[in-house]
Amino acid sequence: MARALLIVLDSFGIGHAPDARAFGDEGASTLGHIAAACHAGRGERDGLRSGPLRLPVLETLGLGLAAQTAGSLPAGFAADIKPRGSYGSAIETAPGKDTPSGHWEMAGAGVDFAPGYFPDTQPSFPASLTEAMIREAALPGILGNCHASGTQIIEDFGAEHVRSGKPICYTSVDSVLQIAAHEETFGLQRLYDLCLVARRLCDDLKIGRIIARPFVGTAATGFRRTAHRKDFAMPPPHGHLLDRASAAGRTIVSIGKIGDIFAHRATGQELKGADNEANFDHLLNALQTLPDGGLIFANFVDFDSEYGHRRDVAGYAAALERFDARLPALIAALQPEDLAIITADHGNDPTWRGTDHTREQVPVLAFSPGQPARAIGQRPTFADMAATLARHIGLSAPAFGTPF
Repeated sequence: MARALLIVLDSFGIGHAPDARAFGDEGASTLGHIAAACHAGRGERDGLRSGPLRLPVLETLGLGLAAQTAGSLPAGFAADIKPRGSYGSAIETAPGKDTPSGHWEMAGAGVDFAPGYFPDTQPSFPASLTEAMIREAALPGILGNCHASGTQIIEDFGAEHVRSGKPICYTSVDSVLQIAAHEETFGLQRLYDLCLVARRLCDDLKIGRIIARPFVGTAATGFRRTAHRKDFAMPPPHGHLLDRASAAGRTIVSIGKIGDIFAHRATGQELKGADNEANFDHLLNALQTLPDGGLIFANFVDFDSEYGHRRDVAGYAAALERFDARLPALIAALQPEDLAIITADHGNDPTWRGTDHTREQVPVLAFSPGQPARAIGQRPTFADMAATLARHIGLSAPAFGTPF
């Protein structure tokens, strides 16, 4: 029996979606603009990287041609390459550009509701929400209560938080409430408990995620976020790929923040590394022992959290090149009947205005040692990936999606 891998390069869009104008993102292209910047010498940083974007393995899997399907061939990519994998792009039908809806749709779950958002006002949160959080979590109050960059707001309010014990609460254009607190003075478990309170209070508001953002440090030495981030997502709709694999008794390994995104339902063994490198180690180790019929679902979040949101072109390019350099080990570990898909959940163009996600098409790079490569075109929904993987490992088809 075959095995299946779904590998998400978080935020690695390849061209604006057909409805991008409605999101203010017409013209965005995470891959295209990174490649153009590097080709023009604007993606360089001493000691990190220089020159054109070099992704030889992803290119042989059809990345450049997939981007061409979505709109245009990236700078420096060849149009006449003969890929070893099937390639195309996919359009999100869910009404958002956030992490949960992208992952849920690629897993074959229908997302037929619009998530809730907090307005870009001060305060951003309704008084009923903040008053309930303060009361139920016995807080002295909160700081922030606005749209903000996560790193900047910790710099702005970190010292006051440590002094007062008030957690830092902020949001963005995404459907999210983020709560930052010092691991030592506030306490990590207390932060998680507070997020559980906020999760319950935000359910009726249809807020996609509550995110715990722990940090350490002092005002004198500076504050830095730690690897103990934890997401508390709305439960996904039922009947997706993980649900079906679990119901069939299949082995499931969830890597990175997949467990958080799917509210820890049907996520099997959950492995979370501190960064992309550690999560790639988890991926290779899990593949060594994954039995027939098993499923690995992996998310590589650094592209989004460390480079996309921070509008760091050179950092994003270097992270892509490091990921590409590790792909030969993954390809060598695949068995003849295995099928792996590399994709993304949305865009986060580091050259774009603001600091938030961009509404983009995503790559679909499907490769298997035992299958020929072919063009799969522009898929009308992310759910086609779930339908394809389900059929490949003999699971009943999710309610949404068509196998390619």
